[in-house]
Amino acid sequence: MNAPPNITEHLVLFMPSGKRGRFAKGTTILDAARQLGVYVESVCGGRATCGRCQIEVQEGHFAKHKISSSRDSISAVGPKEARYAEKRALPAGRRLSCSATIEGDLVVDVPQDAIVNAQVVRKDADARVIERYPAVQLCYVEVDEPDMHKPLGDLDRLKAALHREWGFARLEADTHLIGDVQSILRQGEWAVTAAIHHDEEGDAARIIALWPGLKNEAYGIACDIGSTTIAMHLVSLLSGRVVASAGASNPQIRFGEDLMSRVSYVMMNPDGRQAMTKAVRQEVSKLVDKVVAEGNIQRADILDAVFVGNPIMHHLFLGIDPSELGGAPFALAVSGAVNARAGELRLALNPGARTYVLPCIAGHVGADAAAVTLSEGPHRQDEMMLIVDVGTNAEIVLGDRRRVVAASSPTGPAFEGAEISSGQRAAPGAIERVRIDRETLEPRFRVIGCDLWSDEPGFAEAVEATGVSGICGSGIIEVIAEMYLSGIISEDGVIDGALALKSPRIVADGRTFSYVLSEATPRITVTQNDVRAIQLAKAALYAGTKLLMEKQGVETVDTIRFAGAFGSFIDPSYAMVLGLIPDCDLEKVSAVGNAAGTGARMALLNRNHRREIEETVHRIEKIETALEPKFQEHFVYAMALPNKVDPFPRLAAQVKLPPRKVLDGEGGGTERPRRRSREERMARRRR
Repeated sequence: MNAPPNITEHLVLFMPSGKRGRFAKGTTILDAARQLGVYVESVCGGRATCGRCQIEVQEGHFAKHKISSSRDSISAVGPKEARYAEKRALPAGRRLSCSATIEGDLVVDVPQDAIVNAQVVRKDADARVIERYPAVQLCYVEVDEPDMHKPLGDLDRLKAALHREWGFARLEADTHLIGDVQSILRQGEWAVTAAIHHDEEGDAARIIALWPGLKNEAYGIACDIGSTTIAMHLVSLLSGRVVASAGASNPQIRFGEDLMSRVSYVMMNPDGRQAMTKAVRQEVSKLVDKVVAEGNIQRADILDAVFVGNPIMHHLFLGIDPSELGGAPFALAVSGAVNARAGELRLALNPGARTYVLPCIAGHVGADAAAVTLSEGPHRQDEMMLIVDVGTNAEIVLGDRRRVVAASSPTGPAFEGAEISSGQRAAPGAIERVRIDRETLEPRFRVIGCDLWSDEPGFAEAVEATGVSGICGSGIIEVIAEMYLSGIISEDGVIDGALALKSPRIVADGRTFSYVLSEATPRITVTQNDVRAIQLAKAALYAGTKLLMEKQGVETVDTIRFAGAFGSFIDPSYAMVLGLIPDCDLEKVSAVGNAAGTGARMALLNRNHRREIEETVHRIEKIETALEPKFQEHFVYAMALPNKVDPFPRLAAQVKLPPRKVLDGEGGGTERPRRRSREERMARRRR
């Protein structure tokens, strides 16, 4: 049994990493962060002069973490902190962790803008050329001057000119422009550029912005609001080029790492929805600041915006209570596309800017999955295509031009570093690639920010600035798969304690065993609980995929696409060894990057793509995994590596799988040969 916590110590939870620990009263928050391996930058060595170690205390009761936090649980501002705030302004609510001490239970947020070694948000736009047919176009016209014999108002003569020169028969103007039309026309000496918004055929076009003279550029933003990260692209509506891109962590993570914990927060806190809506909109606004600065433009130059996100992110961004998505029948407040003025969503763009939010497919398959579907186009294919967007909540789409089905699986945050003992988000210093020697069981690895492997000369010097700080999602997948291929863990995921006699890397850890990946500080190990967390996550994803394959009546898929930033860094062979995805020709498995962002750009640049995805979503069949009786059966089989019953002949033809080893839960047991499937035996004969 675990010893009861020391009552003189206080629980401290750091977000967004999720790392926690108990510390004595009076411990500085910076020291607590360092002991837990949480990166908080401090250049001045704790003298309260550099200001790099800023943190924020979150207030409220965090039910998921069983902790209540308040500003009373942190020491009052001391003289050093006060001097810094006086000389170099400290933002409201911020404290210096080198000076502030722990006085009670705390939830501490490490602001991403306060650190240099922040999470790497890898959601760059691809180079796809998208045919332009935007909902907003610029129209330059020369307007007739006033004539006493033709008493037509200035706005009406502007409409007449746009009808005459651009063919807009039904044209209305936004109210905010009416008072400025006369001055703009005179500034331009009766020559102006009008921004016309015309999305759907049959609807009246609207004048949403007006400039004197010729304006030859306008912009839009495409934004993917993920539960973990937010990615934004600034796009020229005239050329289609991506002018700037930016990404950030989703600040809602402080309210809960997974989607259901955020729904629970809304349900348990009267102002929970408002707090999360405000947080995500503020972060979107910060990203707008970043892209307009990088693109050297003004906010007023942005005339259109497209947003995608999973259903809960979709609802919270729109200001909708997501509580109904917390349980069956998982009812969406709105499933169709949403059109709104940017100002209605508190976005300070051009006063006439419009927003378009893609439709959601189902209660847990959102607008982001719709965007991925638009980008990859399974509904345009003859082959059976599987699309997997691996995230806190995995979204799965399977189909071809005849039929498309979709589902989601609650994988949780394990693939993104949470719930893993040495896990962290993708940041410099995080292990992202792992190889284990089959004989000696010695590992070598690579970290983000360094091209050298750990056993190569110069590695220690190359990572001196960041250190080896933890292991991120792609590294977790590779190390578990490598441990299986090396015989360290059985097909049931049990670490073989008998190997401790062979290698010092296998160490006792209570009643189970762990694998030591790095002996440096901090020591990085893979525990039995870590293996279980990955098994649970991958089993949920595979079980959801298996259900869709049964609905389609297929035993194999032709192509697999990994979507999302995380998917871009997964090695397909290791994903298949793990049993994350079904057996497939490895050459037909590929990463498509931030496909949701690409789909958002397609909808931004071509209104026909909006009609395409709206029509496609109506045809997609939604499968609710929680209500499917066979989900649990598939889940249990999928706990094994790669799977208890499904053969992987294509994988076996390219990767030597270990003999089947069955151990008890404490790492003991016997080994017996793994029975090969008929397909695997045939593959071996062919080789």
